Amino acid sequence: MKTLDVIFLILLIIGGLNWGLVAIFKFDLVAAVFGYMSVLSRIIYILVGIGALYRLLLWQSIEKRGAGNP
Repeated sequence: MKTLDVIFLILLIIGGLNWGLVAIFKFDLVAAVFGYMSVLSRIIYILVGIGALYRLLLWQSIEKRGAGNP
């Protein structure tokens, strides 16, 4: 399960950086790389959203696992 935590954390970082680029430079990196609303870019957006929900809903249990508590 720890691998899944890392994957979703990476997706959250990608999503956060992408939103920062959109806000500051009006540049959507995901759309630039994979095409505006292409199937692949939509999959990436969906995975980032799922990653955010995962981290939000399991925040306390993830923190306990990271600290070495059962």
